[in-house]
Amino acid sequence: MNKNLTNDLLTWYQKSGRDLPWRTKGGAHFNSYAVWISEIMLQQTTVATVLTYFNKWMKRFPTIQELAKADLQDVLLTWQGMGYYTRARKIHECAKVLVEKYNGQIPNNRDTLLKLPGIGPYSASSICCFAFNMPETVVDGNVLRVIARLYGITDEITAKDIYPLAEKLTSKQHGADYASAIMDLGALICTPTNPKCTQCPWQQYCLAHKHQIQESIPNIKKIEKKNISGQVYIFQNSQGEYLIRQRTEKGLLHGLWEFPWIKGPLLNNKHTTVTHVFTHFRLTLQIIHKEPPFHITNGLWVNPNNLKQYPWSTLMQKVLKKAQITA
Repeated sequence: MNKNLTNDLLTWYQKSGRDLPWRTKGGAHFNSYAVWISEIMLQQTTVATVLTYFNKWMKRFPTIQELAKADLQDVLLTWQGMGYYTRARKIHECAKVLVEKYNGQIPNNRDTLLKLPGIGPYSASSICCFAFNMPETVVDGNVLRVIARLYGITDEITAKDIYPLAEKLTSKQHGADYASAIMDLGALICTPTNPKCTQCPWQQYCLAHKHQIQESIPNIKKIEKKNISGQVYIFQNSQGEYLIRQRTEKGLLHGLWEFPWIKGPLLNNKHTTVTHVFTHFRLTLQIIHKEPPFHITNGLWVNPNNLKQYPWSTLMQKVLKKAQITA
């Protein structure tokens, strides 16, 4: 049955699969650099969002060499809006290593890829698969949903639980096409709600369809997010300039610019708030306009017309919008 499932899916993909700039139907993509960048961008980001940023990125940094010699602030500014800025910093760091140690080329070996900055098991498998047509099993959210429904798994599961089942179906000859195909099946047909089962090449094999339990699968444990609050301060001097600062602390927002803010309980008043959801916590900040402090020891006064020259986190972009400051 596994062979039939694989062949049926590959046939469907040739006719109905998506055309994306980082993949090629019929085998590996010609540009391994494009594959690498797209895979990092696609982590925790939708294809629709990545399409815009990917094209912008490839125009600004067309080669690994151009990326390696770029200033980090320029890299962060180009990435701005994607969130999870650690990814951009790791890409920049990795590009330098690739130029120094690998002649600006992406290695075609999984173990070697895993030694590079910012490349974990999932990214390494994806690069081997899409850039070099290797028979790697890649399990993202779409694949997890498809496999869980195919086998009618109602128990609580993780990607690790699904991997052995997904591996048995992976094509040994058409690694890139198969991985693209099963991802597209989840994105286009086997969607989280209202799946288009009548258009599915696996309909006759699918246990979830047989028992009409598609929308109750998969059963994934949700991470409970911690709630954090605080205040963000908008200081503006007599020249109309705003006080901003660059984060030096290690972490998600390292190197980005922001308005000064502190953690603390929400004040009992009607200040405007912004909320941003990070991977493990939800942050709510009250926007407070205040007279600038007399002594400034940490920060930079910037004309509002020049704010766009600085890379901002998605959180601070929300603050800019709510505070009606054009950047």
